[in-house]
Amino acid sequence: MKALATITVIGRDKTGVVARVTHFLFEQKGNIEALEEQVTRGQFSMTVQTSWPGRSLDRRAVERGLAVLADELEMEITVRFTAPRRRQRMALMVTREPHCLEKLLAAIQAGKLRKAEPALVLSNRRDLEPLARKARLPFVHLPWEDRAKAEQQALRVLAQHEVDFVVLARFMKILSANFVWRFKNKIINIHPSLLPSFPGPQAYRQAYEQGVKIIGVSAHFVTMNLDEGPIIAQSCFAVRPGMTLRQIVAAGQKLEAQTLLKAVQLYLNKRLDVHWGIVKEV
Repeated sequence: MKALATITVIGRDKTGVVARVTHFLFEQKGNIEALEEQVTRGQFSMTVQTSWPGRSLDRRAVERGLAVLADELEMEITVRFTAPRRRQRMALMVTREPHCLEKLLAAIQAGKLRKAEPALVLSNRRDLEPLARKARLPFVHLPWEDRAKAEQQALRVLAQHEVDFVVLARFMKILSANFVWRFKNKIINIHPSLLPSFPGPQAYRQAYEQGVKIIGVSAHFVTMNLDEGPIIAQSCFAVRPGMTLRQIVAAGQKLEAQTLLKAVQLYLNKRLDVHWGIVKEV
């Protein structure tokens, strides 16, 4: 049975980073199964999926070597080891709206997310703490007035809980590129519109004021560009004559919960590949 690891490299762009990391993994008898790297405004980020056959992995040697490499390159290098076929550890990030969290917790209770292991609920408010406690999940409250400080605390919490992917169940704060880079294509968000139309926090009001006849929701991977990430799943409903904004919001929230759950199920049950900004099942 092979051992698996995800290695993330982040820092100021410089020559030779990819070669140094991949050569080190070759020396450690690792097989590179997937590699993604990008440079944005001088910031380099790379994610490497690596495997080792049988018992060839020397975990401590890999950790020590990557730590030395991080110092030499003046970059942040992290490694997460995972066992084959183990359940993916999921963090749920929320603010105050309960509908998406309730839907996901109900699905977990009903056995509809068997490939996920809920690790914790993290929030910038305490409104939904009772729901997390009822589900017997750790609840972590982090004030978000200082985003940089809050994100660093959140990243430490996620690392402590060995989180594999994050679900934004109506988490009403914008995540910086610094945060998103560390979970590339592993943060799933639900947005109340048929993207790319109506990005931002007032999507239902914008659609209502524009007289849109079809309103929908989009579950997508989070990128550094607000509400522009690759779309995983979408749903929509027809606006009936005379519908009020309140009725539109209520109908939309029901779809939000259903579509977010569908996106999480697709993520867990299918191998989703993001190619040129488009999600494909492979």
